Amino acid sequence: GTPGVGKTTLGKELASRSGMTYINVGDMAKEGELYEGFDEEYDCPILDEDRVIDELEDKMSEGGVIIDYHGCDFFPERWFDIVFVLRTDNSFLYDRLESRGYKGKKLQDNIQCEIFQTLYEEAMSSYRKEIVHQLPSNTPEDLERNLDQIMQWIEQWMKDNN
Repeated sequence: GTPGVGKTTLGKELASRSGMTYINVGDMAKEGELYEGFDEEYDCPILDEDRVIDELEDKMSEGGVIIDYHGCDFFPERWFDIVFVLRTDNSFLYDRLESRGYKGKKLQDNIQCEIFQTLYEEAMSSYRKEIVHQLPSNTPEDLERNLDQIMQWIEQWMKDNN
């Protein structure tokens, strides 16, 4: 999902409830300096996708991992049993991004990314359509509903695959 939709909040809470491993790719990249440059226009580092894949390969082959990142098109499809794209109404998203210090082009482009469903479309073209699901992420109630829904899915997956 777009920055600010609640991926980190959901991912950390899901890991806590499920006992799975949570990995925030942005944090991992920062710690390991997995960058190939800096984007002056967006004032952020450019991810070295190959090094990120290398870093995650062993953990992902073990399974039981929740990956948190805004994009997904460079992750191998074999890594995922299910993909959730969080969606947030722009009125909520604008305020969240502004409170993070997003301004100008960076703020506008992220809002447009959400309007045009850019990351949902990316997920749909990167993975089998039947494993990609959109979830609303506007309110604390949405968060609880999403957590319950995903936990039910995990429990069913465990029954079906163990």
